[in-house]
Amino acid sequence: MVNVSVISGSKSDQAIVDRILSRLEAEGTSCEHKVLSAHRNPAELEQYLKESDAKVFIGVAGLSAALPGVIASRTRKPVIGVPVSAKLGGLDALLSIVQMPPGVPVACVGIDNGENAALLAIRILQCGR
Repeated sequence: MVNVSVISGSKSDQAIVDRILSRLEAEGTSCEHKVLSAHRNPAELEQYLKESDAKVFIGVAGLSAALPGVIASRTRKPVIGVPVSAKLGGLDALLSIVQMPPGVPVACVGIDNGENAALLAIRILQCGR
């Protein structure tokens, strides 16, 4: 069983993913990482979300940053979005993540701030104890 699943839309997000995983592992939180794009791998993403026993999802995405919202639309579990500074300094990704429609809640941390996503996931898990 894994507590936190980190899903990135691209291998190019690996530096941010590494910071998230390092922080989670340092805190003793079980985690895993998958590269699944909301655009390039929608069926695989959907299947993974159905089968995952993770308690919290962290979606790392740049550009259109659809990934965290797609994750949140497919699960009732907490989702944290990490916008990546791929273009426009990450502002495009930030705005995409924070402007989810009603009924699709996604928490959002600062641009490239994977460490805060890890810390927020840990706090969410502690609430369930």
